Amino acid sequence: MKKPVRGKTSAKNTRDTRLVKRTASKDARSQSIKASVGPQIDERLTFNHAMVYVKDVERGLGFYRDLLGFKLIEDFRYENKPVYARLRSPGGDGTIALHQAGPEDSVSSDGVRLYFEVRELDEFCRKLQQKNFYITKLPRVMPWGWRHAYLNDPDGHEISLYWAGENRMKKTIIRAAQKAARA
Repeated sequence: MKKPVRGKTSAKNTRDTRLVKRTASKDARSQSIKASVGPQIDERLTFNHAMVYVKDVERGLGFYRDLLGFKLIEDFRYENKPVYARLRSPGGDGTIALHQAGPEDSVSSDGVRLYFEVRELDEFCRKLQQKNFYITKLPRVMPWGWRHAYLNDPDGHEISLYWAGENRMKKTIIRAAQKAARA
């Protein structure tokens, strides 16, 4: 059997092949660098949800769904016991997820506080109290102009219920908050 004859590669074809390989390699490096640097100008980072680790998902559902009014949108169970639940806030698109912590895992969240905004803050707090829920700090106006109340969920995660209203983005309010923080 006759072996196929390989044709000679011209110098131009060799240069073209090397140029294509170099360009492809440069493009791959460029994409890798762009991916590691951060989002492109036309991309927008969005907040998806907060994960809250709890000792008992059912108990957490009793708080977030039944007391605060969150709507259950996902529920995963293991041996018919909830181990994960995702909930949507009653007044918007924000979501939280409750995730079963392991028996030896801490659910402490020192330094993290969940903020939920409600226009009728005082009335909302009264309704929680009528259901015998303890509010650690009743609603009051803070130095930066927002009205806050504080409470803890059943696993001790600190929560601020607040209303900022038109004061949300005012620079004078932000300066007052900075001054209060320094005091």
